[in-house]
Amino acid sequence: MHKPALRERVRYRFDDWMSRGTIALMLLLGAATLLFVIILAVVVYVVHAYPDDASSADFLDVLWGNLMRTLDPGTMGGDSGWGFRALMLVVTIGGLIIVASLIGIISGAFDSKVEELRKGRSRVLESGHTLILGWSPKVFSIVSELAIANESRGRSAIVVLADRDKVEMEDAIRAEAGKTGRTRVICRSGDPMNLNDLELGSPHDARSIVILASEADDDPDSTVIKTALALTNNPNRRDDDFHIVAELDDPANLEAARLVGRDETHWVLASDLISRVTVQTCRQSGLSVVYTELLDFGGDEIYVTEQPSLVGRRYGEVQSAFATSTVIGIASTGIQAQAQAQAEAEAHAPAATRRGARLGTLAPVVAINPPGDTVLGPGDQLIVIAEDDSTIALATPGVPELSAIVAPTDPDARPEHTLVLGCNAGLATMLRELHDYVTPGSTVRVVATGRPPALPDLDGLEVTVQQADTTSRGVLDDLEVYRYDHIIVLAEKDALPAQRADARTLITLLHLRDIAERHDVDLNVVSEMLDDRNRELAEVTNADDFIVSEKLVSLMLSQVSENKLLADVFATLFSSEGSEIYLRPADAYIQPGVEVDFYTVAEAALRRGETAIGYRIAADAHDAARAYGVHVNPPKPARIRFQPGDRIIVLAED
Repeated sequence: MHKPALRERVRYRFDDWMSRGTIALMLLLGAATLLFVIILAVVVYVVHAYPDDASSADFLDVLWGNLMRTLDPGTMGGDSGWGFRALMLVVTIGGLIIVASLIGIISGAFDSKVEELRKGRSRVLESGHTLILGWSPKVFSIVSELAIANESRGRSAIVVLADRDKVEMEDAIRAEAGKTGRTRVICRSGDPMNLNDLELGSPHDARSIVILASEADDDPDSTVIKTALALTNNPNRRDDDFHIVAELDDPANLEAARLVGRDETHWVLASDLISRVTVQTCRQSGLSVVYTELLDFGGDEIYVTEQPSLVGRRYGEVQSAFATSTVIGIASTGIQAQAQAQAEAEAHAPAATRRGARLGTLAPVVAINPPGDTVLGPGDQLIVIAEDDSTIALATPGVPELSAIVAPTDPDARPEHTLVLGCNAGLATMLRELHDYVTPGSTVRVVATGRPPALPDLDGLEVTVQQADTTSRGVLDDLEVYRYDHIIVLAEKDALPAQRADARTLITLLHLRDIAERHDVDLNVVSEMLDDRNRELAEVTNADDFIVSEKLVSLMLSQVSENKLLADVFATLFSSEGSEIYLRPADAYIQPGVEVDFYTVAEAALRRGETAIGYRIAADAHDAARAYGVHVNPPKPARIRFQPGDRIIVLAED
């Protein structure tokens, strides 16, 4: 083996020392300065190069004088004697080089530190914060909603960890989400799937964690699942369970995701959620406004409260125990409920997922709109709609005006005819969901520019497909759109960018509005908008409802991140099984023109096995300033006189 030469060994040691950073460079420069000063002091002392007015000098004095000249070139201004001046000039020039090098090293170290801080590579020293992993446009809505939710919590923090530039994320959030009050938004740059980078967000101290699918990712579900795996299987993870809510796009990945997330993760199927809400809304004008009201933190939302004084009371009685809140269900932790949940989990029943039963845990069993004779047991919690958790308070029960209540009658079921303009990957799920609601003999006509994906064969629901341009006025005129009960305008998000897809949707809506005016009809139109900023533009078309994909999913993620029990509540509301939200004619509950309070409306719904949560005024159906006439959780003592076309918002089985 070749033995390294002395020069190579010195060079290696030098390179090794230089790689140790700024402190090592400054120490090396200091050593070089000291050596330089000592050598020049020895020369001065040996050759007796003293000033003209000095015949001798102490070596330490010479050494000190040389050191001062390296730091301050002006020190040599009063020197005399050409020999002494020449040597001091050498010292001064060397000093200039040394000082310049020192300034350069310090400046470079400062710039490097600023750049490091700019990249957001320091660990967040927070606890009880909400951690958002990943980056997509949903971040802005989630941050805005959580800031509102945190108003009653005092100082709080939201940490965003994504593989993007820290400053760019902060600027984008500041521009899109606006002011966040006392909630601080902290951004860090890193890969959420990397265990080392994950520690930057302090996940073990977080109150809740939200995992988002990146908009630029070719396989976002795999990224989300791997991120959840990095959390739940982290060798340094905390002992307590995480509270994780994560977004999935493809339902086929749900089983694998559940194996990874176990009972610590609640999965929100984005495409499935949008499809279900679209179907439910197309059949009931105003329903999307109700969902938005329940999902955002700006108005009334869903809370869970324990009221020991109501233990032993029936669900029907409990409904009238609140004047400014609306009871919609019970979260039971009783022994009987737990035994049922355990049995469902062991049998892998689909209801187990929906109702919160998890094997080996004592998760509450959620019952939305239970039978009126259901008794509230010890430890059971009430699921209520309220403006804020601080407004949930018991009140003296009101007395319903029984004379104003209309006797229950069975609604007439008739086939429904739906027109779908445009298509995307959620169309198949949408048709299956629609099949669960409509009566046999109903039809769906799908008109799309491209070839739709494979559609399911559904008994009792006839589906026909036509390939045509949905933005063409001639095509829409030939379809005679005013003959359909429901019209759904889908965003072509699989084939086009979001803005182009929304632009085509807007053009279609403008044509539909003009057709409605020409034929003097009120079309029941539901449209899907990908970008919430296009919603205001769409409102000029007077469409009944607007399903904003990113917005609804963001609201869902925000709600569940604040309360894990809400995952089971929303799973029931958004499913065709169990109780869902319906807007039904007010004259089927209350005598038209009779002024009543909402205690009376609640009693009328209770007699049908339903729970009344609000109403919709038909006269305000197209007024955005009045929330399209929707009133969720109205004060029960307030009196209202319903007119023809008004609706009662209820929770019902069908």
